[in-house]
Amino acid sequence: MNRGKMLTNCRIVLVQPHYAGNIGSTARVMRNFGLRDLFLVAPVADHRGKDARRMSTHGQAILDAARVVSTLDDALAGCLVVLATSANVEGLYRSQSHGRPDEMLPRLTRMLPNGPCAVVFGPEPSGLSNAEVARCHGVIRILTDAEYPSLNLAQSVAICLYELRRQWLHDQGLATRDAQEVAAFEDQERMFERLREALEAVHFLYGAKAEPLMHAVRLMIARANPSPNEVRILFGLARQLLWVAKHGPTSAGESDDVP
Repeated sequence: MNRGKMLTNCRIVLVQPHYAGNIGSTARVMRNFGLRDLFLVAPVADHRGKDARRMSTHGQAILDAARVVSTLDDALAGCLVVLATSANVEGLYRSQSHGRPDEMLPRLTRMLPNGPCAVVFGPEPSGLSNAEVARCHGVIRILTDAEYPSLNLAQSVAICLYELRRQWLHDQGLATRDAQEVAAFEDQERMFERLREALEAVHFLYGAKAEPLMHAVRLMIARANPSPNEVRILFGLARQLLWVAKHGPTSAGESDDVP
C-alpha cells in the first residue's frame, strides 16, 4: 500500500458556499496540505469564476476537478468517517460528540488507508444545520474567543487541514490501526433508517425522547466503525424486531428481504 497517497482519500466538502473567494482559498489550502478531492454541495458561488481562480494560487486544478453535487449524501457516498465543523456545539446533535481538531481528526486519519473520509464545512452565513450535523460522526470545534467565535470558511479549512496533515505525518511510522473494513456511509444510513423503524415499532423510540435516543444510538454505533458484516447484522436485528412487532414473539420470524 502506498502510504504517500492516503491523504488524498480525505474529501473536503463545502455545503452551499456563498463566496467564490472562499472556494478558491480552500483549493489553495488543499494544495498546501496535499489534498485534492473537493466537493461542492449546491454551491451559491461560481467556483470557476475569476474570483475563485484569483484566490486559488496553484490550486486551479483542484477547482477544475471539483465535483458539484445536489445533496450532502451525494458528497459523502462511500465515506467511512465523516466529521462536521461548527463553532456551535450546543444542543442534541452537537453536544454529544465534539472536540478540538487534535481530538477528532486522529480517528479520521487512521481510517484513510481503508477508503475515503470527509470533513464537512457549512455555508458562510449560517454554518451547518442540525440535520446536516446529524449525518456526521462527530463535530470539530476550533477554540475561538466566545465574543466572536465564527471563523472565515477558508481559515477554518486551513486550521483543520494543518492538524489533519500533522496527525497523518505522525502516523507514517506506525502500523495501520483500525485496518478492518468499514461499511460505507450510505450503507450505514440505510441501516440507521431501518433500525429507527424497528425501534419505533417496539416502542423503544416514542414521544419527545425518540430523537435524543436515536441520536445516541447513531453515535454509539458510528464510534465502533461498523464493518459491512456488522451493518448486515444490524439490518437482521431490525428485521426481526419488525417481525416480532407485527406477529408477536411466539415463533422466530424469517424474511428474505435483506436491504
